[in-house]
Amino acid sequence: MIKLALFVRLEAKPGKEADVEAFLNTGVGLAQQEEATPIWFALRLGPSTFGVFDAFHDEAGRKAHLNGPIAQALMAQASTLFSQPPSIEHVDVLGLKNVA
Repeated sequence: MIKLALFVRLEAKPGKEADVEAFLNTGVGLAQQEEATPIWFALRLGPSTFGVFDAFHDEAGRKAHLNGPIAQALMAQASTLFSQPPSIEHVDVLGLKNVA
């Protein structure tokens, strides 16, 4: 059962919005390779505000994701793409409707 999640808020630097969107689009392919990440969304919350929501069965999966290639790529690009450091919130999932 999905019990844990992360919500990451990203604020693009002026003029970098398209670059952030492209970066997040590449994240989909990386997320598909992570067995411990069954749910992964890239979001646009506003003109320059983006986000990522991903969910996990357990803390081991969440930790693996936080130490994996998506997180590494995010932090490597942070100073170039974002006006402030990514805000990473640990979330507990209280309910889930499974559409599969």
